[in-house]
Amino acid sequence: MDLRQLEYFVNVVDLGGFSRAARLLDIAQPAISRQVRALEVELRQSLLLRNGRGATPTEAGKRLLEHARGILQQVDRARHEVDETRGASVGHVSLGLPPTLARVLTAPLVREFRRLHPRATLSIVEGLSAYMHEWLHVGRIDIALLYNPVVSPEVDTRPLLEESLSLVVKRRERRLPAVRLRDLPAFPLIIPSRPHAIRMLVETRLADVGLKPAVVMEIDAISAILELVAEGYGHAVLSPLAVAGSDFARRLISRPIVQPRLRSALAIATSARRPATPIQRATVALIERITPLQTAS
Repeated sequence: MDLRQLEYFVNVVDLGGFSRAARLLDIAQPAISRQVRALEVELRQSLLLRNGRGATPTEAGKRLLEHARGILQQVDRARHEVDETRGASVGHVSLGLPPTLARVLTAPLVREFRRLHPRATLSIVEGLSAYMHEWLHVGRIDIALLYNPVVSPEVDTRPLLEESLSLVVKRRERRLPAVRLRDLPAFPLIIPSRPHAIRMLVETRLADVGLKPAVVMEIDAISAILELVAEGYGHAVLSPLAVAGSDFARRLISRPIVQPRLRSALAIATSARRPATPIQRATVALIERITPLQTAS
């Protein structure tokens, strides 16, 4: 027997007949019939009960079916492992994204990943940068996009882009020009709790000039922060990307923070302890190509 005979036999059983298997495999029905008949001759057993409605396995056919499925699965697994040695796009990748980026990146990233790597799989989880740093360490995710990552021997990072943060205010308030960094404490802030990357950045930059933010609420959900700012409960420090496309964008205004500008660095992070697979390296390259385009649109 050979693999082709086993493949034909399994498809005939699964699809309930030779004609259906022929259409699926795009092979002439007589060719499939000859191969399955040759298998029966070699095994000296009738494997299928043929009738006008299709074909069903005999007792011998049911026993062969179990072995045939296992054999074909083992062959498929062997092909994948061999393909990995030459860098083929197989395997699974788990990617962590901050919530603001997940909204704009997930769909285009998945579409392009599926187009380029149809034999591989991708899963995406959302999380704060501090949490995703830990997930990389323990192996829950393979790749993460982190804001202002801390230096760690456990994680390798490479810069991706920088975002200028803005002061987000309710639209009906007086129109503001750019806001100086040292004037930021005059604005009551609704801001995420520590160790959120934006909270740590705001506190660090203000501490450099001997100041601290006026925090009136700690909210970790960006959408909730935007809703509260739109209702006039305070202000927020966020990237324009977080505001654009949200349900509250029309009720908000973003004013740049200057002198100096408040910039948030975005980096691609991977584990420093586990070697990257070919599909993981391909995913990093895809992220580097697609992220600047999506965040700028």
